[in-house]
Amino acid sequence: MYLRATPITSHKDYHRTMDLTGKKIAILVDQMYQEMEVWYPLLRFQEAGASVVTVGAKAGETYPSKLGYPVKCALAYEDARVEDFDGVVVPGGYAPDHIRRHAKANQFVQQMDAAGKLVASICHGPWVLCSAGMLKGRKATSFFAIKDDVVNAGADWVDAEVVVDRNLVTSRKPEDLPAFCRAAIRVLGGTAA
Repeated sequence: MYLRATPITSHKDYHRTMDLTGKKIAILVDQMYQEMEVWYPLLRFQEAGASVVTVGAKAGETYPSKLGYPVKCALAYEDARVEDFDGVVVPGGYAPDHIRRHAKANQFVQQMDAAGKLVASICHGPWVLCSAGMLKGRKATSFFAIKDDVVNAGADWVDAEVVVDRNLVTSRKPEDLPAFCRAAIRVLGGTAA
């Protein structure tokens, strides 16, 4: 006996906003990144139809995660052009402490924000937002250990699984990834999160 799948039609708007066909998203990478915070968004956005590009200090370089899992950098910061992307994801782990040391990385994130494009950051990722100088007067969250850094950068820190302030999407930890990705996809789709 075969069961016929019946499409769910009550969530048409949900499915429409989940389509990222034609969108291009940068995910910043460096050594000691948190595995889930790179790979979960990367695969989720690809699943929704987006083109996802890993961006780091040196194109072709392979960076190990906190547990040694590798990610290969496809594009260098100096070659990343804001006009080529619809959004940027800044993952956590210890990678943000390395990412923020590159002026071109901070500039790219700041320019993406200034252009009103998605800037999504999770866990320790907001360290890069601090260095990019884009948190003043914004609502944001982060891993609790860097709350003081985020507040000192001018943000109104909120303890929530996801905080959306216009084009800025922030979350606290890997467990928040489902809400983080849903909100980022809605921002990319041009709908309220």
